[in-house]
Amino acid sequence: MELKQIATAGTMESSDLMITLSPNETGLVIDLQSNVEKQFGQHIRALITEMLTKFNLTNVTVSAVDKGALDCTIKARTVVAIYRGLGKTDYDWKEINAWIA
Repeated sequence: MELKQIATAGTMESSDLMITLSPNETGLVIDLQSNVEKQFGQHIRALITEMLTKFNLTNVTVSAVDKGALDCTIKARTVVAIYRGLGKTDYDWKEINAWIA
């Protein structure tokens, strides 16, 4: 699958994650800004990559600004941005809930 457009989800509020996905032709690139990057940066990148993999997205540039988001929030924000980037509105809630849980 390939993204059709640039998509954003989340906010810059405390305990949230602002994520922007852009199509590219060079593979997966993740730019993460986080106050806890040294402790959790690798984990946050893994969660984002996991969600992109569920949708078979490989050529994506990710810009993520973490403000202390929990795992479920990181996954949810990534899934919303993916759906927006794909131009999809037919959410499969049962499948999404299984991924995020």
